[in-house]
Amino acid sequence: MATKEKTGGNAFVETVKTIVYALLIAGVFRTLFFQPFWIPSGSMKETLLIGDFLFVNKMAYGYSYASCPSLILPRFGIDIDAKDVCGVFDADNTRLFGGDPERGDVVVFRHPVSGRDYIKRLIGMPGDTVQLKDGKVYLNGELAPQEPAGEFAEVMERQGPEGRYPRCTNGPVGEGAQCLKTRYVETLPGGVSHTVLDIGTQASDNTGVYTVPEGHYFFMGDNRDNSADSRLAQQAQGVGFVPYENLIGRADRIMFSSAGRSMLFFWTWRGDRFFKAVR
Repeated sequence: MATKEKTGGNAFVETVKTIVYALLIAGVFRTLFFQPFWIPSGSMKETLLIGDFLFVNKMAYGYSYASCPSLILPRFGIDIDAKDVCGVFDADNTRLFGGDPERGDVVVFRHPVSGRDYIKRLIGMPGDTVQLKDGKVYLNGELAPQEPAGEFAEVMERQGPEGRYPRCTNGPVGEGAQCLKTRYVETLPGGVSHTVLDIGTQASDNTGVYTVPEGHYFFMGDNRDNSADSRLAQQAQGVGFVPYENLIGRADRIMFSSAGRSMLFFWTWRGDRFFKAVR
């Protein structure tokens, strides 16, 4: 009887050790190499769609306090922030093995105020001036040209876990109808081209001149009229200028994409987005 108890006890200990080792390996992998990221909103359409699941390359820009993983599960009362783990390394705006991001990169970064992870496109580099006129970007006084590229179409229906409806140029439209947005190809200095979407004229289409401080970056969403980004520094959800140390990594490739309310609904996965490069 004692032998059975001992054997059972050893099996339990080995199981616990296996789980702990697996969690440690996963934690190291997530901290040093690649962080999974689930796209919850439409601010980066059409480059990134709601429900895209991608891995963020954390080696691209080196490491800072923001590289430490956060674990936020409001349903279970869990809110472990990167600062709770690595806050001792905060506030010096430097990185270990630091690499410089390039204009046009799609970057995951830590929001300077809320601490939540955001994903946007890098538009303004340190020392740049950025201004929008009629929805077009002027960098250091020069226009980043936009060429018409037809329309982006999607179904008017609730999207993703938040269940929000898209905004449309041809709206309002009924449930199940085609929701359209005007599409352009924008080319940034250096030659990086990407699609941007336009819904209509709004306040953020015309801004003052922003001067990006040294050690900071200016980000915008590709879905320009539906993005809380560096243009909205004075608003509650605005991002403002993002410090170098708040960069988490570069989005390189989509692993898979779910058009449903959960990424576990495999029957809603989009067949054309497996291993799709992010550009």
